[in-house]
Amino acid sequence: MIKPSSPTPDHLRTYQLSFIDQIQPPTFMPLIMFYPKEDDASNVEQCNRIKKSLSEVLCVYYPLAGRIKDNAFVDCNDEGVLFVEAKANCHLSDILENPNPNDHNKLIVLELDDANELPFMAQVTYLECGGLVLFLGMSHKIGDALSFFTFLDCWAAFARGDTDIITPIFDSATLFPSRDVSGFQPRTGITKEKLVVRRFVFDASAIAAIRNIYTDSKSIDARPPTRVEALSAFIWCRFIAATQEKLDQTKLYTVIHATNLRTRMDPPLTNHHFGNISRPAIAVTSMDKEDGFYDIISQIREGIRKLNAEYVKQLQDTDGHLNFIKTRAASFMKGEVVSFSFTSLCRFPVYVADFGGESRFGLALVA
Repeated sequence: MIKPSSPTPDHLRTYQLSFIDQIQPPTFMPLIMFYPKEDDASNVEQCNRIKKSLSEVLCVYYPLAGRIKDNAFVDCNDEGVLFVEAKANCHLSDILENPNPNDHNKLIVLELDDANELPFMAQVTYLECGGLVLFLGMSHKIGDALSFFTFLDCWAAFARGDTDIITPIFDSATLFPSRDVSGFQPRTGITKEKLVVRRFVFDASAIAAIRNIYTDSKSIDARPPTRVEALSAFIWCRFIAATQEKLDQTKLYTVIHATNLRTRMDPPLTNHHFGNISRPAIAVTSMDKEDGFYDIISQIREGIRKLNAEYVKQLQDTDGHLNFIKTRAASFMKGEVVSFSFTSLCRFPVYVADFGGESRFGLALVA
């Protein structure tokens, strides 16, 4: 365990979960980073720098060193972050030149759905070539992807010896007060059966061609689709074509995009507001067009537009969203809903984390 370098003050020992935290699944958000051998430091020295800076950053992000209790709060008891060191009989080139997403699961500490009370975990794997692999997992019960990356950036700043540290704002439970969520199971939809992991690479020319396909000059909103919109539409249509031989008109077909709420609030929040301050934008797709286009781009945009300041206000003040997700979860378990979820990291500060050593070769997600 890696514990904070100094104890958490008594008045910060309890961190209240927000309503959005409460309804998140108890799963780890995974990230793997690959580092080559440093010329002036061994991989053990690299690891020691990572551990020392982790101990320091946990004084700032103190809830990550505690334990989640009763889906209600974090006991900030400084118990520490699970940190594992391992060795792999391979070279960095073996992993990066022929990447196989299924192999990435060998580089993680725990099953991704085994978060339970643990807010954060990490593993360093030493490679024969002198490089190392750093796996990180943050529980979705305590924060969203943006919170994950702002924590990672702060951690890297400590590793570099920076003194200009931006302190996170822990007020999500004030923004979205906790509720009685009895009757809702956050684990709904989590399964380990028939899981398949695939990696598809779209180069710039392929993305441009797909964007052109989904550009509809006749639409009221005639803006060309973004890369995320175009790829989402393309993948969704291929998914439907491959899995839904005959569309069932009694089922609800939805496309879901994780969406940051910070910029949609009034007034907007900074990126340093920690917690789950995001919700899924849900597009209910119409399935009646013969050309396979399904008007999906405009429906995705409409779903995102609905996540506005008024939506946030209702999320804060009413039980409407809780009742909605209870009903939708029940429909999902009955097989009445066909959903496809997308998460884009395009605008996240994914590549800015510099731990003060050699440049990172790449990163990967785990399923």
